[in-house]
Amino acid sequence: MHTEKISIHTGYIPLGQFLKLAGVIDTGGMVKIFLAEYDVFVNDEQEQRRGRKLYPNDQITIPDVGVYEIVKEEDA
Repeated sequence: MHTEKISIHTGYIPLGQFLKLAGVIDTGGMVKIFLAEYDVFVNDEQEQRRGRKLYPNDQITIPDVGVYEIVKEEDA
């Protein structure tokens, strides 16, 4: 599966904001529902906290949706 790189210009991004930035969900209000209905893995560990901080080089896997990697904006 192709890994899509998502660039951030800050030190980290909360999981909920990442899901919006990556186009997985449309609004922030959908985060809680999405995390309740879909398995989300951060570095191969299941994660359900929308506030989980994601840093450059973290890998996010959402089965049947995609695989993403956080990169610092200047590395993108």
